[in-house]
Amino acid sequence: MSELSRSDADRYDLQLLFTDGLPEMDANSGYRGAVAARAAGISYRQLDYWARTELVEPTVRGAAGSGSQRLYGFRDILVLKLVKRLLDTGISLQQIRVAVNQLREAGINDLAQTTLMSDGASVYLCTSNDEVIDLVSRGQGVFGIAVGKVLREVESTLVEIDSHPVDTLDELAARRQTRKIS
Repeated sequence: MSELSRSDADRYDLQLLFTDGLPEMDANSGYRGAVAARAAGISYRQLDYWARTELVEPTVRGAAGSGSQRLYGFRDILVLKLVKRLLDTGISLQQIRVAVNQLREAGINDLAQTTLMSDGASVYLCTSNDEVIDLVSRGQGVFGIAVGKVLREVESTLVEIDSHPVDTLDELAARRQTRKIS
């Protein structure tokens, strides 16, 4: 699978998928990698790998060399959490990459009303109850992820993180700090 390179304008256009019903943020503010990883329930290594392989790139600010910090928007964290959920159900990262790209290409504005269904091998995008019923009645759907529920989970996790200040050092920065002390 070849890696695609996207310009900032293309990334902005892809984000039209994640607009309806989501919190609006200042274009220059975002969440550091450690906070994004914690809110999505993934490790910082996973976050870094997914950014480097362009599965889920930070839309607020990308890495610009050694020492720079990526900043993730709310929509990015939502996608990270969805990817994690799909991985937890046994879907391959390759199939998830296809599903994320299909979601973006579909141009769907209201993710809160969307359900991701899977038969264990492929991921299907259902935007109505009729599509979910049709998929299940054909015997293809094994499980579903209600995106609106995941959206609310991400919101509440971010509120909890904001209300309980934590050390936001990422794993790599923590190791570097430990080495300096030793």
